[in-house]
Amino acid sequence: MEIDLELYRQDVWTGPGGSIRLSVIDVEPERPARTLVFLHGFGGWAMQWRRQLRFFAGANRCIAPDLRGHGLSDKPDTSYSTDELMADLDAVLWALKVPERFVLLGHSFGGAMAAQYTVHHPERVDKLVLTATPGEFVLNPLYQLGLRLPLPILKLIAPFTQRWLGAPPAHLKSMWLNAMRKWSGWSLFRDIQVPTLVITGHRDRVFEHKSFEEVPRRIVGAQHVDVPVSSHLVMLERAEAVNRAIQRFLEETPGTWRSATAARPIARERPWVKHYDEGVPETVAIPHQPLPRFLASAAQRYPFRPAIVFEGHTIQYWYLDREVNRLANALISLGVLKGERVILLLPNIPQAVIAFYGTLRAGATVVYASPVSDEAEMIRQVNDSRATTLVTLSQFEPLARAVCEATPLRRVILTHVTDYLPPQMGLAFRLTHGRQGPAPGPLGDEMFTWTNMLRQVTARPPDVSVNENDLAVIQYTGGTTATPKGVMLTHSALVANAVQTRHWIPGLRDGREVFLSVLPFSHIYGLTTALNVPVLLAAAMVLLPTFRVEQVLEAIKRHRPTIFPGVPTMYVAINNVRGVRRYGIRSIRACISGAAPLPVEVQEAFEKLTHGRLVEGYGLTECAPVTHANPLNGLRKVGSIGIPLPNTDAKIVHLATGQDLPPGAVGELAVRGPQMMVGYWGMGDETDRTIIDGWLHTGDVATMDEDGYFRIISRRQEMILAGEYNVYPRDVEEVLYEHPKVREAAVVGIPPAQPGQKVKAYVVLREGERATPEELIALCRARLAEWEVPAEIEFRRELPKTFVGKVLRRALTNDE
Repeated sequence: MEIDLELYRQDVWTGPGGSIRLSVIDVEPERPARTLVFLHGFGGWAMQWRRQLRFFAGANRCIAPDLRGHGLSDKPDTSYSTDELMADLDAVLWALKVPERFVLLGHSFGGAMAAQYTVHHPERVDKLVLTATPGEFVLNPLYQLGLRLPLPILKLIAPFTQRWLGAPPAHLKSMWLNAMRKWSGWSLFRDIQVPTLVITGHRDRVFEHKSFEEVPRRIVGAQHVDVPVSSHLVMLERAEAVNRAIQRFLEETPGTWRSATAARPIARERPWVKHYDEGVPETVAIPHQPLPRFLASAAQRYPFRPAIVFEGHTIQYWYLDREVNRLANALISLGVLKGERVILLLPNIPQAVIAFYGTLRAGATVVYASPVSDEAEMIRQVNDSRATTLVTLSQFEPLARAVCEATPLRRVILTHVTDYLPPQMGLAFRLTHGRQGPAPGPLGDEMFTWTNMLRQVTARPPDVSVNENDLAVIQYTGGTTATPKGVMLTHSALVANAVQTRHWIPGLRDGREVFLSVLPFSHIYGLTTALNVPVLLAAAMVLLPTFRVEQVLEAIKRHRPTIFPGVPTMYVAINNVRGVRRYGIRSIRACISGAAPLPVEVQEAFEKLTHGRLVEGYGLTECAPVTHANPLNGLRKVGSIGIPLPNTDAKIVHLATGQDLPPGAVGELAVRGPQMMVGYWGMGDETDRTIIDGWLHTGDVATMDEDGYFRIISRRQEMILAGEYNVYPRDVEEVLYEHPKVREAAVVGIPPAQPGQKVKAYVVLREGERATPEELIALCRARLAEWEVPAEIEFRRELPKTFVGKVLRRALTNDE
């Protein structure tokens, strides 16, 4: 899986008063073995090292700046002298806090800079790699003739050189006159005292051949690799050969401060990494970027790739990125300030994607409301989050007016489902679904229409600085067992979890996947797996506002999705459709089920139907949300939530004392990772009770085996106290699911929240089936301990659920 290096760009400021911006790629995995700094040459750019950056970034921190005047860095009218360029290198090393010792690699004139830095700072350079670096830079006469042209002519021809030169010819002329032409390495090479590897392209004719072959002879103890069938850009032309040469060189006699095996303690501390699928890294580099950078990168790399498919209409990535800019600018024009909360009450329609990324790009914070929220819940969330702006559908205008009257809400933006459909499709939608809104009438001063608002603003990116540590989302917990709490998630946490989840599925192809995005974006699991991950991949998202099994199957038949994130109730519904194979569900290669336990019977039936892989994962809103999942292709332990994702730690602690417990013991699951929340909105005491010494205590009762696989037994609040015994609802539910007549089951304790509870099961039967409580209880008696057997079974037509499909146990116990 190729990482998108553009996601790892940062800006470093240098020059007088910090007036010159350098663009630097900095890929830093967790606990890197070494730090490698790559310098490109005259007329080059950082991405000329892309093959090496991707190869070595799995275990090493890899840094590659665009020199001034080159690539995406500023192009000031300065002398481009060696002193200026070396000062830029110092600025990059200082700003990025590069360790005291690192490996320095340079190509062509970048090698000259690397050699000079090494001689002046031998205490900092652990090893040196010179690639296609001559002892002096005597240019081909034709090139020299070109650089002697007057500056006006060089500026005139600059647009025609952009495809093969990393810098404008006028700036290259200054660099040639003031740096390259004056540089000689013959005496300098003799003073290099660190281990050095010299790599040359066998057919390199850019400079005189003797200028290359003499270099390794001048450096004491230097190793030399002459790569056949390659020339000056040897690191691109024969990337694998160059990578092997560098790797062998780095692994020889590990340095005193770090060795190539320095990352191995991760495997000792995390026993589960040995069970990762091939292609899943032990650790991943998290980009230090705000979340909307995913979208900008996708639009740059795959502008004409479908981003959204809605009601048969396609929106491409370039257009989606443009509309996000317009929405961001519209919010700013309405007075939305950085850090203000914008509440979104939208189903999965194109506007939900645009509003989410547009709000973040404007520097504001998204607050998600459930599309099924009633007036009281909306008022509570607006007051609690102190949101100033609401974005919702025109059909919810009466609700929006009521919320405005009862809260400090200052603005309402109304959109219609058909705003991003062509006129003829919009008309067809209205005829099929009805008008979907109140009768047209005058809007109040606080109300604005989406289309009019966006029509009045530019599509240029807004001039707002958004930081990775800024608050991105306040996501309210589902409230299945208690009052919802506002979870604060930064851009960094959401970026981390999207990258972690993407790397968990081997073989994902940038720009080629199709996601079935029916999980609501207003639920954290849907936000990450059905929105942020596909945007990271530049994948197409087939949007469905609600889960109706017939519509889902028709969408599968028409659009052939490859990835289907969902919840168990969705897979249950698909399993129970007769003749489901005729809808072409075998296009689905991978599904990660979350938000609720995945019954074994449901998993096995779905895999048999699709021939794809359905694995149970685990997460919680407080972790953005995914922390665990079973490997798709490796060792899967059915009934477990699997193993922690890369960069994630997990352990079991004692329910009373909080002390760490050994494998096999039952206790509370605690997790730690870059995807963790910063706390609960306005609830400092609750935050302190949940995050202890950097570990988030999940409230889930679980166990871990010797292989590092975790099994959720129960929510702590859901555990049934049957006399002196603890009963875990899932143990009972798994047995009930084995009965061929049972479609769904939920187990609770009665009376709720009291000692001496009895086990009660609520059961939904398959369509057309009949059963008695006695026959289900008989199955339980044969499979469970006496205290686990339900004292009562109640049949229902359906179970109360959250809008994402998770059983609302609180509603069941409230009925008692």
